[in-house]
Amino acid sequence: MTPETAFVLNTFSLLLWGTLVMWMCAGFTMLESGSVRSKNASVICMKNVGAYATTAIVFYVVGYNMMYSGVDPGGWIGSPILLYGATGAERALLGGDGAATAAVVDNGRAAMADWLFQMVFVGSVASIVSGTLAERVKLHSFLLFIAILAAFIYPAVGSWTWGGGWLSAMGFRDLAGSTVVHSTGGWAALAAVLVVGSRRGKFRPDGSVRQTPPNNVPMVTLGAFIVWMGFLAFNAGSHTGLTGAADAVALSNIVANSTLAGAAGAVAAVCLSRWVLGRVDLFASLNGGIGGLVAIAAAPDIPTHLWAVAIGGIGGVLCLLGIRLLERLKIDDEVGAIPAHLGAGLWGTLAVCIDGGGDPFVQALGMAAIGGFAFGASLLAWLAIDFAMGCRISETAERLGQDAVLGIETFPEFLRHEDE
Repeated sequence: MTPETAFVLNTFSLLLWGTLVMWMCAGFTMLESGSVRSKNASVICMKNVGAYATTAIVFYVVGYNMMYSGVDPGGWIGSPILLYGATGAERALLGGDGAATAAVVDNGRAAMADWLFQMVFVGSVASIVSGTLAERVKLHSFLLFIAILAAFIYPAVGSWTWGGGWLSAMGFRDLAGSTVVHSTGGWAALAAVLVVGSRRGKFRPDGSVRQTPPNNVPMVTLGAFIVWMGFLAFNAGSHTGLTGAADAVALSNIVANSTLAGAAGAVAAVCLSRWVLGRVDLFASLNGGIGGLVAIAAAPDIPTHLWAVAIGGIGGVLCLLGIRLLERLKIDDEVGAIPAHLGAGLWGTLAVCIDGGGDPFVQALGMAAIGGFAFGASLLAWLAIDFAMGCRISETAERLGQDAVLGIETFPEFLRHEDE
């Protein structure tokens, strides 16, 4: 295979994987908007579209450079240079300079293909925070936090690990982001919910939980399947290569391991849901599947498929137990995003030590450092936003629903209208 052919295949594969990962945002939107009460579903859609668009712009303007450009070996952060784009050689090639081909091919893949694949990861982190805060956070306050997350918090974590920073130099392993993506999003969501608080009436005076039934169960289920599909691309694309038989086998193993881990998480959660929640619960199985996919993300390339089943199954159980724990602590996480992404993500990062070559001390250190930074920085950001502009909707808006306040009812045909 010629270097140029390898360049084309690597670039095409990143564009394909990145497009499929972007589709996870659609899955999260359906899952979240179907889980809430219908009076808030349209605003949920607006939040998710706004979050994805915000992360794309901010990661282009500054986030990618902060994460990857100019990171010293063993360093802490990249360059705050604004605007990322095609390399000089790529621009020359597009301008008709055939002599630039060799310099372009030496990069292994097109610059903006790599940007796309990395950017859609940030969109997934934003979706985690969105789901946790459903039905009570101000739209503009939420989008401001997402901009901070995409500009600084996530790029800092990424520079330590995938950007060649200090955790990378120590041998920290997290191929597809159990901690870098999912735990970071979980810590940010936890900080957010502590500042914004629970929905009014979610917890009764006696401590019991007031259930808020979803408005569309099939939509939630379809959203979970779309997220599952996105995870396959999430994990496989992190291999970042498709130039020979070895890459093809590795990608096949990654997709198979991810599928098995998600399946094990779903089965484990549904089997234990009656014991933990008092009922056989559909949402427990959906979250359990996502928990299994999150858990395997740190090492989806492990050679032993049976370990993928075990890792995913434990991830699903931890997700289920985490949902119950948050209820006991009176922390209102509408879609179970914190247990699925933070709890299962931490487990998956440690599970790298089983069959993925991870060092227990380095993995634990990375989890602690990333968790402390992501939670602390997110907490400060939310407190600052709350002080400057408030982060919670009014009592009237929460009672009527944000859809009614903004005039974008989800199911207008079911509303009672007076005759003209």
